[in-house]
Amino acid sequence: MPHRRVLMLLLSFIGLGLIFIQSCRQQGDRNKIQPVSKPKPADLGTVSALPLQFNSPTDNPVTENKIELGRLLFYDPILSGNKDVSCASCHHPEFGYAESLELPIGVNGKGFGSERHFVHPNDIPFSKRNAPAVVNTAFNGIDVSGDYKPEEAPMFWDSRVKSLEVQALQPIKQLEEMRGRQYEEHEILQVVVKRLRAIPEYKRLFNVAFGEDADAITEVNIAKALASFQRSLVANNSRFDAYMRGDVNALTQSEKEGMQLFMESGCARCHSGPMLSDFKPHVLGVAENEKLKLIDSGMNKSFAFRTPTLRNLRFTAPYMHSGKLKTLEQVLTFYEDLHGKPLPNPNVKKEQLDTLAIQTRVAFKNIPRIVEFLNTLNDDKFDRKVPGAVPSGLPVGGNIK
Repeated sequence: MPHRRVLMLLLSFIGLGLIFIQSCRQQGDRNKIQPVSKPKPADLGTVSALPLQFNSPTDNPVTENKIELGRLLFYDPILSGNKDVSCASCHHPEFGYAESLELPIGVNGKGFGSERHFVHPNDIPFSKRNAPAVVNTAFNGIDVSGDYKPEEAPMFWDSRVKSLEVQALQPIKQLEEMRGRQYEEHEILQVVVKRLRAIPEYKRLFNVAFGEDADAITEVNIAKALASFQRSLVANNSRFDAYMRGDVNALTQSEKEGMQLFMESGCARCHSGPMLSDFKPHVLGVAENEKLKLIDSGMNKSFAFRTPTLRNLRFTAPYMHSGKLKTLEQVLTFYEDLHGKPLPNPNVKKEQLDTLAIQTRVAFKNIPRIVEFLNTLNDDKFDRKVPGAVPSGLPVGGNIK
């Protein structure tokens, strides 16, 4: 019996010891510094250099013959209803193949750049939106990985068509851009085809570019030639491109700081990839242009517009779809003012603003250095060749002199 009591006491002490040891372990675990899970860094977007070469659609490989034919068509006002305006009237190399006016003046226009005006009497409206640059449209739709399909490239401020081939004919059909009131939309392209077929030099050039065919001059081939020329207009060797390809001395220290501020401000969430555009629609509430009689409600009447490229901005002012911002400083100040100030467009409510736009935070003190960075995206070595004459014999570029 005594032995049994001693054994029971011994087991009790052992049990209490185990409980004490376990308690100490738990207390020790609690006293240890627990690792803190760090929040994932915000995705600020990615920017990169443009490819050295561009892709062409499988059914329209670029050739020199197509490019040079497209160049002549681009500058020839014979493509317009009244034979007074060409593609180059609103997309001239002097302005980076864009336009210096807020809204382009097409049909019934005369003069060049800021001197361009309507001829009176006039019943033609301004073109609806600021003229996007043609340079680098070969890369439209390119993503952050450098992948894109030219057949699916989004075009215009509202991405309403895909590919340069489809885009090329749209201005010809538009009343205020090139068609005018003499012809209806459904007939203008056949009028243009008939005109070109009556010019021996164009017949020869189309045959050289597309093969010996009595009917080589077609709507499809006109579009392919114009698209080939526009696709050849690349500016992919800016100082920014050199820096992103490994030349650390291509940018100054101040420009590198501007690039860092550009990223930290959240600008690259939308202005991303090699073209510094995600090619997606965003609602910003930019001011309407008072020259328009109707409100421009953008894509699907949502007041959204596609992100423009930031390349060659030095040549393509004014900015935004309405052309209402004349300098890069004004553009960046616009983003700063999104926080706290009323929107410039009274038709857009704050709750409609794009989430990524709201997340963009541009500090006024950082604007000069961000502008310095944006200017590293300029490349002035794009093709500026203007034909001395066009086969129609009409004024090169239309009524721009």
